[in-house]
Amino acid sequence: MVNERSAVYLGLSLFFGLALLGMQLADAALDYRQLERRVTVKGLAEQEVMADVVIWPIQFSAADDDLGQLYQTLEQQAEQISAFLLLNGISETEISKAPPAITDRSAQQYGSREPNQLRFAALQTVTVYSNQIESVRAVMNKLAELGKQGIVFTGGDYQAQTEYLFTGLNSLKPTMVEEATRNARDVAERFAKDSASRLGKIRCATQGQFSISSRDNNNPHIKKVRVVSTVEYYLSD
Repeated sequence: MVNERSAVYLGLSLFFGLALLGMQLADAALDYRQLERRVTVKGLAEQEVMADVVIWPIQFSAADDDLGQLYQTLEQQAEQISAFLLLNGISETEISKAPPAITDRSAQQYGSREPNQLRFAALQTVTVYSNQIESVRAVMNKLAELGKQGIVFTGGDYQAQTEYLFTGLNSLKPTMVEEATRNARDVAERFAKDSASRLGKIRCATQGQFSISSRDNNNPHIKKVRVVSTVEYYLSD
């Protein structure tokens, strides 16, 4: 009789134990399926800033049949440019002069000198590197005054293009990342609402690369800073 009761108790224990285990497994499977529901969204943050560094290469050219005279002309014109810049408020520490590049047209392998063409041609660059953006831009508009004095400026060369830089990115990063993440959450919440779900925790997040570009071709000194964050959220009913 005792053995029969023990067997009954054992059977009932096994039954309820298996039933409880089954419910726990069902709940776990449900939780797992809920965790598998997720949405991936992107958040954008943009900000316009002024460039804080300008690199202005002032490239000029000269030609002569006498190489020594050509060097003297280049030196004289480089001094004219430097004096003009100093007169207009550019600091001496912001001005640098590169060695001239001389071409001997008679020694070129391909082609030949055109009639009445001077033998030696030269290019030289005086560069302004400054953080006084507006002051330098004002001087740029006056450069034609030197052209009237016989200096031939060249602007078509890629190396002679003015460059504007923004170096204060680190100060913007925290607030821009926060804004991009907040925008991503707004998008995710709208998605959850439209799908009759609730937004859960963040599963993973990726911060994109910061990019800095000119706002437009006419205002290269105004920069647009941009970052996109990608965030994945869990969804639940």
